[in-house]
Amino acid sequence: EMELVESGGGLVHLGGSLRLSCAASGFRFDAYAIGWFRQAPGKEHEAVSCIDTYDGTTWYSDSVKGRFTISKDNPKSMVYLQMNNLKPDDTAVYYCAPMIFGRFESPLFEAGWNWGQGTQVTVSS
Repeated sequence: EMELVESGGGLVHLGGSLRLSCAASGFRFDAYAIGWFRQAPGKEHEAVSCIDTYDGTTWYSDSVKGRFTISKDNPKSMVYLQMNNLKPDDTAVYYCAPMIFGRFESPLFEAGWNWGQGTQVTVSS
């Protein structure tokens, strides 16, 4: 069974940094791209970054470009999101998800995956 478990969230001040981790299991790691989504209170899920786990190609939304960096560790089946210069607008629950690289609007629910618990990121001003 495909499983992606997020960790690393927390409370930081404006301008601070956090590193989120995503542990993947139950599938061949390089079979899918893996991305990060976030959901702020009262809003829809928003894709913020994605990485092709085969060749390392990355994508970022305009809202995080230049501040967030996605990376992967294939032997450990891990994906990371380094978040720098955090802003209050970054406050949300962050989720990692399987994706098709290039189809950034939604996760790959067809892979038998669904939203997990996520990890809360709160940025205070």
